[in-house]
Amino acid sequence: MLCKLSIRNLRRSLRDFAVYFMTLVIGVSVFYVFNAIGGQAATLRLTQSQHEVIQLLDTVMSGTSVFVAGVLGLLIVYASRFLMKRRSKEFALYMLLGMGKGKISAILLIETILIGIGSLAVGLILGIGLSQLMSALVVNLFEADMKAYHFTVSGAAIVKTILYFAVMYLVVMVFNSVVITKMKLIDLIQTGRRSEQIRLKSPVLCVIVFLLAAGMLAFAYHQVSWQNVSLSRNEMLVYIAMGTAATFGIFWSVSGMLLRVMMSMKNVYHRGLNVFTIRQISSKINTMVFSMTIICLMLFVTICTLTSAFSIRNSMNANLQELCPADFLLAVDLTGSPDGSKPLTITERCDPTADAADYVDLCVYSDPAFTFADAFGDALAVLQEQYPFLQSEMPEQFVRVSDYNRLMRLYGGEMLTVNDGDFILLCDFKTMQTVRDMALQHGTEIHAFGQTLRPQYDCCKHGFIEMAAEHINIGLYVVQDAVLDGAAPVTEYFIGNFAGEDTEAAEARLHDLAAAADISGIQTRSEIYAAAIGLGAVVTFLGLYVGLVFLIACGAILALKELSESTDSAGRYELLRKLGADEKSLSQSLFRQTGSFFLLPLVLAALHSVFGMQYSVHFMEVFGMEHIAASITATSIILLAVYGGYFLATYLCSKGIIRERR
Repeated sequence: MLCKLSIRNLRRSLRDFAVYFMTLVIGVSVFYVFNAIGGQAATLRLTQSQHEVIQLLDTVMSGTSVFVAGVLGLLIVYASRFLMKRRSKEFALYMLLGMGKGKISAILLIETILIGIGSLAVGLILGIGLSQLMSALVVNLFEADMKAYHFTVSGAAIVKTILYFAVMYLVVMVFNSVVITKMKLIDLIQTGRRSEQIRLKSPVLCVIVFLLAAGMLAFAYHQVSWQNVSLSRNEMLVYIAMGTAATFGIFWSVSGMLLRVMMSMKNVYHRGLNVFTIRQISSKINTMVFSMTIICLMLFVTICTLTSAFSIRNSMNANLQELCPADFLLAVDLTGSPDGSKPLTITERCDPTADAADYVDLCVYSDPAFTFADAFGDALAVLQEQYPFLQSEMPEQFVRVSDYNRLMRLYGGEMLTVNDGDFILLCDFKTMQTVRDMALQHGTEIHAFGQTLRPQYDCCKHGFIEMAAEHINIGLYVVQDAVLDGAAPVTEYFIGNFAGEDTEAAEARLHDLAAAADISGIQTRSEIYAAAIGLGAVVTFLGLYVGLVFLIACGAILALKELSESTDSAGRYELLRKLGADEKSLSQSLFRQTGSFFLLPLVLAALHSVFGMQYSVHFMEVFGMEHIAASITATSIILLAVYGGYFLATYLCSKGIIRERR
């Protein structure tokens, strides 16, 4: 009988369970997709180094899943509270008919099990389908061959998903049982009759709090956006705390200011159902100041996490094409050993030309008397104040223009011509390029190798010698060959491309050759690719995983709160109908309430993100941020799909709730 009653309850309350069921299904599918990455990648043709990256990624995803499970568990408990409140009248009727709390707990237990089984089944089916699409992302990241791919289901991911969610449902069952034992019949009967009193806050106090909060935010924004280079960890924590407190202050003050401001605009306030709509919005914000603060901060983290992850991934892919134009690079230090002996050059140690189709052997020089500090002269003190990380005693590096042009022929880059008495400064690290441009714009001359040289350009030229996955060249002077005649080299580079198509075998022989010749400075394009792709994969998948879960949590919490408010306000909508309000006006009022409820934390989170990303760019510029627009677009699409989906589902379910009592 109890089982039959539970099934009938579920059938009659499908609309009430819609958001709850949708959250569970999305949670299960996301959980499965990210835990099945290892199984999906196993179907692709990957190199050994790429398989190692997949194993690392699988480990990271497994560890993150513990955190994700905790977030989803709290979300499920929160959702259960809404459903319990929604069914208070139903539970009161059961108790009036003589049903004991034990049987009510049994009904809830059966319903929870049925919902759990249903959401797991649907979520796993959806997750298995989505995980096949995830293979396309894996292929794109690892540039793998998808010809060997075939449809696969990860048994380990299914077991892990069922296990984690079984524990969550068990917690929910315990929670429901505890709530049932504490229920009182009088409280259940009176649910929904107690309307919340809107206490008007002092307008003067609201304005003061709002101005203080806005001022704190403006100051924190300025510090993290324009003074970010010199910020210490403790200072950053202070500004984060200021931003959090200011966010709370804005929501607290807006909940009071909104009603006061709209009441003063009588033509707007008394038009249609605006009196009811504005009071409802003010009441909702007033009762959820703390929750909306948390949701706003979670949305901020989500936007920054997703945008940063996409930016790093896109930029690193572009960097690999640009910054790894050769197959291998060997480097040795020629500065000499402590005993005064002269180190051997690369060609004196071994013959690296055996597997090379074309190559360049060049040296880099430095003058101990010419350091970074000497390159800036009087401007150094100002620069050190703005950029305290600068190492002013670091020797500057020089290269012959003929050697650099030979390298550019190999790299396929731009060749240079240096005028008599001039130098060209190469730099591709953005922050350092900005610093160096300051000196070049002032025409600062340099004194090195017994000569005085002028800048040929008033800004740095883009260029590099060493291959890498990121922009790491902080400064390289290109000068005429005669300037470096007689100078002692500090580093030798041997850079080339492999002959033939079997690059893996050639790479293995090169490593053996370098090990025998005691050359530790060895880089190959495939190794740089593997390391970069591994970092990009971990950052991308981790950002997606955490970002999606936070987004689901934010949407679900707002949705459940709005549905709960709609349940409590159903009587008010019925009264408005009796007073002559038509359905179109009621629907518009509900749409504005729901839209304002979802939009307010998102707008403030987006504002936080503008300045938060400005701070993040400083740390991510080594990867390059040329594709930030594409990353913002991808993040916006995800926000629209998930957050917008919750808004739409909430509005439709709320609309159904307020129509019940017609």
